Amino acid sequence: MAERRAFAQKISRTVAAEVRKQISGQYSGSPQLLKNLNIVGSISHHTTVPLTEAVDPVDLEDYLITHPLAVDSGLLRDLIEFPPDDIEVVYSPRDCRTLVSAVPEESEMDPHVRDCIRSYTEDWAIVIRKYHKLGTGFNPNTLDKQKERQKGLPKQVFESDEAPDGNNYQDEQDDLKRRSMSIDDTPRGSWACSIFDLKNSLPDALLPNLLDRTPNEEIDRQNDDQRKANRHKELFALHPSPDEEEPIERLSVPEVPKEHFGQRLLVKCLSLKFEIEIEPIFASLALYDVKEKKKISENFYFDLNSEQMKGLLRPHVPPAAITTLARSAIFSITYPSQDVFLVIKLEKVLQQGDIGECAEPYMIFKEADATKNKEKLEKLKSQADQFCQRLGKYRMPFAWTAIHLMNIVSSAGSLERDSTEVEISTGERKGSWSERRNSSLVGRRSLERTTSGDDSCNLTSFRPATLTVTNFFKQEGDRLSDEDLYKFLADMRRPSSVLRRLRPITAQLKIDISPAPENPHYCLTPELLQVKLYPDSRVRPTREILEFPARDVYVPNTTYRNLLYIYPQSLNFANRQGSARNITVKVQFMYGEDPSNAMPVIFGKSSCSEFSKEAYTAVVYHNRSPDFHEEIKVKLPATLTDHHHLLFTFYHVSCQQKQNTPLETPVGYTWIPMLQNGRLKTGQFCLPVSLEKPPQAYSVLSPEVPLPGMKWVDNHKGVFNVEVVAVSSIHTQDPYLDKFFALVNALDEHMFPVRIGDMRIMENNLENELKSSIAALNSSQLEPVVRFLYLLLDKLILLVVRPPVIAGQIVNLGQASFEAMASIINRLHKNLEGNHDQHGRNSLLASYIYYVFRLPNTYPNSPSPGPGGLGGSVHYATMARSAVRPASLNLNRSRSLSNSNPDISGTPTSPDDEVRSIIGSKGLDRSNSWVNTGGPKAAPWGSNPSPSAESTQAMDRSCNRMSSHTETSSFLQTLTGRLPTKKLFHEELALQWVVCSGSVRESALQQAWFFFELMVKSMVHHLYFNDKLDAPRKSRFPERFMDDIAALVSTIASDIVSRFQKDTEMVERLNTSLAFFLNDLLSVMDRGFVFSLIKTCYKQVSSKLYSLPTPSVLVSLRLDFLRIICSHEHYVTLNLPCSLLTPPASPSPSVSSATSQSSGFSTTVQDQKIANMFELSVPFRQQHYLAGLVLTELAVILDPDAEGLFGLHKKVINMVHNLLSSHDSDPRYSDPQIKARVAMLYLPLIGIIMETVPQLYDFTETHNQRGRPICIATDDYESESGSMISQTVAMAIAGTSVPQLTRPGSFLLTSTSGRQHTTFSAESSRSLLICLLWVLKNADETVLQKWFTDLSVLQLNRLLDLLYLCVSCFEYKGKKVFERMNSLTFKKSKDMRAKLEEAILGSIGARQEMVRRSRGQLERSPSGSAFGSQENLRWRKDMTHWRQNTEKLDKSRAEIEHEALIDGNLATEANLIILDTLEIVVQTVSVTESKESILGGVLKVLLHSMACNQSAVYLQHCFATQRALVSKFPELLFEEETEQCADLCLRLLRHCSSSIGTIRSHASASLYLLMRQNFEIGNNFARVKMQVTMSLSSLVGTSQNFNEEFLRRSLKTILTYAEEDLELRETTFPDQVQDLVFNLHMILSDTVKMKEHQEDPEMLIDLMYRIAKGYQTSPDLRLTWLQNMAGKHSERSNHAEAAQCLVHSAALVAEYLSMLEDRKYLPVGCVTFQNISSNVLEESAVSDDVVSPDEEGWHV
Repeated sequence: MAERRAFAQKISRTVAAEVRKQISGQYSGSPQLLKNLNIVGSISHHTTVPLTEAVDPVDLEDYLITHPLAVDSGLLRDLIEFPPDDIEVVYSPRDCRTLVSAVPEESEMDPHVRDCIRSYTEDWAIVIRKYHKLGTGFNPNTLDKQKERQKGLPKQVFESDEAPDGNNYQDEQDDLKRRSMSIDDTPRGSWACSIFDLKNSLPDALLPNLLDRTPNEEIDRQNDDQRKANRHKELFALHPSPDEEEPIERLSVPEVPKEHFGQRLLVKCLSLKFEIEIEPIFASLALYDVKEKKKISENFYFDLNSEQMKGLLRPHVPPAAITTLARSAIFSITYPSQDVFLVIKLEKVLQQGDIGECAEPYMIFKEADATKNKEKLEKLKSQADQFCQRLGKYRMPFAWTAIHLMNIVSSAGSLERDSTEVEISTGERKGSWSERRNSSLVGRRSLERTTSGDDSCNLTSFRPATLTVTNFFKQEGDRLSDEDLYKFLADMRRPSSVLRRLRPITAQLKIDISPAPENPHYCLTPELLQVKLYPDSRVRPTREILEFPARDVYVPNTTYRNLLYIYPQSLNFANRQGSARNITVKVQFMYGEDPSNAMPVIFGKSSCSEFSKEAYTAVVYHNRSPDFHEEIKVKLPATLTDHHHLLFTFYHVSCQQKQNTPLETPVGYTWIPMLQNGRLKTGQFCLPVSLEKPPQAYSVLSPEVPLPGMKWVDNHKGVFNVEVVAVSSIHTQDPYLDKFFALVNALDEHMFPVRIGDMRIMENNLENELKSSIAALNSSQLEPVVRFLYLLLDKLILLVVRPPVIAGQIVNLGQASFEAMASIINRLHKNLEGNHDQHGRNSLLASYIYYVFRLPNTYPNSPSPGPGGLGGSVHYATMARSAVRPASLNLNRSRSLSNSNPDISGTPTSPDDEVRSIIGSKGLDRSNSWVNTGGPKAAPWGSNPSPSAESTQAMDRSCNRMSSHTETSSFLQTLTGRLPTKKLFHEELALQWVVCSGSVRESALQQAWFFFELMVKSMVHHLYFNDKLDAPRKSRFPERFMDDIAALVSTIASDIVSRFQKDTEMVERLNTSLAFFLNDLLSVMDRGFVFSLIKTCYKQVSSKLYSLPTPSVLVSLRLDFLRIICSHEHYVTLNLPCSLLTPPASPSPSVSSATSQSSGFSTTVQDQKIANMFELSVPFRQQHYLAGLVLTELAVILDPDAEGLFGLHKKVINMVHNLLSSHDSDPRYSDPQIKARVAMLYLPLIGIIMETVPQLYDFTETHNQRGRPICIATDDYESESGSMISQTVAMAIAGTSVPQLTRPGSFLLTSTSGRQHTTFSAESSRSLLICLLWVLKNADETVLQKWFTDLSVLQLNRLLDLLYLCVSCFEYKGKKVFERMNSLTFKKSKDMRAKLEEAILGSIGARQEMVRRSRGQLERSPSGSAFGSQENLRWRKDMTHWRQNTEKLDKSRAEIEHEALIDGNLATEANLIILDTLEIVVQTVSVTESKESILGGVLKVLLHSMACNQSAVYLQHCFATQRALVSKFPELLFEEETEQCADLCLRLLRHCSSSIGTIRSHASASLYLLMRQNFEIGNNFARVKMQVTMSLSSLVGTSQNFNEEFLRRSLKTILTYAEEDLELRETTFPDQVQDLVFNLHMILSDTVKMKEHQEDPEMLIDLMYRIAKGYQTSPDLRLTWLQNMAGKHSERSNHAEAAQCLVHSAALVAEYLSMLEDRKYLPVGCVTFQNISSNVLEESAVSDDVVSPDEEGWHV
């Protein structure tokens, strides 16, 4: 009970009836009390539902029908219903990188290929929620967006920013001169002169019409208009959003599926020069990964030969295609590491002699000696010429070198120049890897760094480097294999490389390496297709080089690619008889066995034709068992048959020209069939070689099969090693996937038996095989599953929607498919962790749903409903030839119109009717009818309405709705009775999910988001194809589907509730998935139904909450859930903002009026409505359903009695803040009328925040701790800041009726001890208060006023307390503070956090606060920070956010200026809203004439705001309001709130000395009117006179940077008013004013003197003494100066002197007390003190002119 609210404790015990009445009044509408009462059960009223329970939602669809809106159009229309174009289904053509899309050339394709091609070319089917971006999920208040909204803010002028620091008087004046021009727009011609002539002060501009007698209403209206003009519309644009992690409701649009590229590297080959140029040299480049021992790119072939050298080969080489002339290439590296090498291999034309002999000339001849060796060179040239003529088509290996890639990248990155030149040579001593840069030698530092840390392997941002490779190694004939290469490369990285000892071939190869540009021009894909932006086909292209990633890459296929790479590795002819020494292998891709059947599908290398029919390997001279290092690249045909094969023919090439010797002699044959049991054959082969041509029909067999009568090399042993690798988006290369696709396609085609592997599957066995193949998908490799993911999911979905008919039976595969999908999705989730977004959604799957998934067409072979002919595959688009097709095709066409509509559900009609209507509509001859073929099997035809109407409709809609092509053959099959049933995917999915159990259910729950999103998209597509997107929501989906959804949601909610402690992570995912699902359903389903689902979830949670010891985790989940649902883009519309609350149905009055007799509520409907609008009453929560839930959460969590929910304060406040902030910036609600409707949804927020006043962080406290920016003595300040809670409240709390004499120094209640720890953090409080201000700013004023009228005095005071707090909370901090904060800059460092803590701890509080918060302790800290609201997140966010430790912490001058600008505007706007509200409160008082007591509170808030640091704009309005208030209730100041009068004078005087002209004008006008009104009450303004004089003295005595010049100007202004005041000219008033002003002027002059003696304390005190003596006749002033002296003394530790001053003060007070009342216990005047000091007798009330105490309003 100790925790219970002090208020609640008192409710039962207080005796004083009045207090009880007031309290019940205050809580009449309090959610807190409602809840307590309900729990206690003291009111058993059937219309109330405790806040912890959800109420029954309104049936939204019914409500909208039964409450048509009065306005037909206009702004409010949009608030009533979702816009008609809310959801769109868009078919957007996919972006194709290449100019023509990659599709096979063949027209006939097998079904699998066709499906693949369709999957790679069809348009994306996207469901667009057109306004989704306006929901909070997509509409974050980012810094950039804030900046956008903050454009064009006026600069607010603040005195604290203007005040000059220096003491140099003249500087200040000049400064002002410069500044004054921009300060404001009041006329100040006269003012400018005064700067030159300070002695004759000139007045400030007078306010026009100030002295006119205008009626109060008129003044109010003018003030109101001025206040409302030029206001900033969006409050939240000025307030930084709360600092939260990625908001839970944020969902990013998935990335468009696209081809995968690693980091891309552009390599340009510039030149290759040897010492001698005698023959053409051919080069190739490729990347190798030493660690993985893998070639990680295909070869890039280039040659840099001169035209002359190329000419030598003319007879052998056809004219070169431009695609083979590329000299630059783009490599892609997915896994860059320190182990990647760029290997360059050179070949030359075959000649007699081994490689060493042929390379010799290149090593010994030097370019410099060309003339010396002229003859030798000529001879070499002629030899080369001969070889080229004779052996031009053969090559031999020549030389190679390698570049360590990361070495280049990292060294290039470290140089400051734009591009780097690196020379790589294999010098003898320098070590094989010295790099020469500008001839300086840099060690091999980066070479030795073999770490594969990713930081050093970034290829995207290094500086381009130009490499010059100077040395090549000659190839060793016996070391050509890849294995040997890896050894060399590994060896190269060692300091003592073997290679170093080899003699190099000197040459110069120049290449450029740079990061590839984003979209390079003139690019060719690996298939030689032109990439977009290919302006001119005659330009030399850049080749994209296909990557063979070092490890698996998990990216789905998106383009057609079908390549085969053949790597002949080695041949062993050691045991072959006969001469076979210079061996080359000819490779051909054959489609038949005739030699002419070779296909031109082998890619050319460099400077040759694009494709050729054969490729030769390089010859190793005189070697019977050569190794090869060739790569032969083949473009595979899309559809392979059993006759396609690779044919290898081995030749002996005779290098010497002999008589009768042919150039090449065939010495062996072998082959590889391309298909084996219907699957592509790839991998390592070790083949036997036949000595003679293979026999007939060899191609279907493998050479391993011993064919009779054939001769084989080495007894049919395997002697030829070759590897075949396919890179294909057609062939899965996975047996399980292959089998599944084959079976599904067989079903489609109805081709039986199916041959799979060695099995022949008959139709009767098909069902089992199909089911087992679906189950076996789990065993497939992950990489192919991901590559064919989209097709695989499409097929599984198809099996659900269109159960196949096998042997006349419909086989239901729904369950099997559902299980398979669930397991595939979970596999992806587990294995591809890096691909998840914050909600655990795998990006590949999210993209599938968003772009790829569409409702499958439910008729075999007809294309998906997509645009035009591409819906199916391309060759369907042959309708133009329909003339030659059979008549039935027309029938088929019209039929497909209705039926490619994937799921028309409606009343079933028999096929006969449908056929009749088709035939009727097409006018076909009945002889074509096929009605009778159906027989009994026609029944399962599904349910289709008559398509004649449907088809015409369908035709009218855009062509992208469907395609009207179907293949005849399959259609006729369909007619023979195999008419599949159709199911609706979402219905089937919901059903399967509801009925599944065990591990399947578990895996579906793990990835619930996937099935939810799939279901929603299916629902939208279904509505779209059936033209139901505009249908009434209640009739969109059948009952049973709704029941399934309800069951599903209910069980999932119970899972969340029951498992949240065990499987935290999974439950969090499930919870957000469910919320997003309901959010989506709100867009397509009956919204009342969705609300009831939300209620179901709420019920499950709240029933569990009661039994939990620590509910916060579950409540936190519920907050996430609610926040996601409320992020719906039509959240406002869903809350029925235009409905006026209807009173509860029961005749009895509602709770609120039952519990409050005194609150002034009447039970008439009108008042009841107002009350309901401001309370979380049942009608409010029913009609504004979501807003009701949000505010209820807020009320429950902020309730101080709520056990264990403390940690959720920030979370729930952020939710509300986030919603309001998004409404604020939403363009749909920018109109004030609409904003008022939106604000209406949040009216109860005011009450909820009023409830929390005692818990709010006390922003006022901090004023006492830090020197006020406006320098008033702290004690003086404290006395006015006083207790902010009104005395009556304090009494009520204490349950006493005695007024407390002591005023608590802080506004927080000291009596509520033991509650301190639940104070909200400053950040949370600030967020709450800004929300409050937003509601007050935007709500309808008349509604507010009505409500205020109904509030009790106590509650109004509470509201005023709240406003008081707001003033402090949003006070402007001033530029200096921002600058000071900014000086806390730190260097970047790894351990940013530790550094920060060191730098921060132990200095000002806000910093400690920040560190504390970073450790998560802030919410519990009762103390505030020394800056008050300065621990405002803004500086944390921009300055010291841990996550952004890369940012510059230092802010530029401009940023500080900008921050100050925003803060200034926020302070101004916040205070103006407070002022607006105060005005409404004052009007309320004027209306009721019963609540005068709260005017004091209004005044207090006004005064407090004047005391704070305010902008000139605000102060003008503030003074205007203050003048109006005084003129309406003059007796308030002069009779009741006398202290306030003193404060007011002090404030006005303070502003009269402002450096800003407009502020002075208004302050002096206010001061003058104050005197005038005081005078009018009683022909004397003694009170104001005295207060002003005292105020001036204390101001002058204590303020450091007080500027008497400005005050002198204001005094002059007041005199001017007095002179111009015609009405009072005849009275004594002008003289009195003049006296007062002169008196004040005297004090001022004293002050100036004091300033001169500032440095000389003795003189200063002496002067003060003289001044005090001068006030002998005005006791208050004397008292003030005595106190000032005491203060100065004690500052210098002159305690005795200080004591003397205080004794004198005491004597003075005693003297006047004894004049007032003669009491025994009071001292008898000053005489009593004479024993302490005889001087006190000076204080006796001497002369007669001393005002008698009652008259002057003397007060102690």
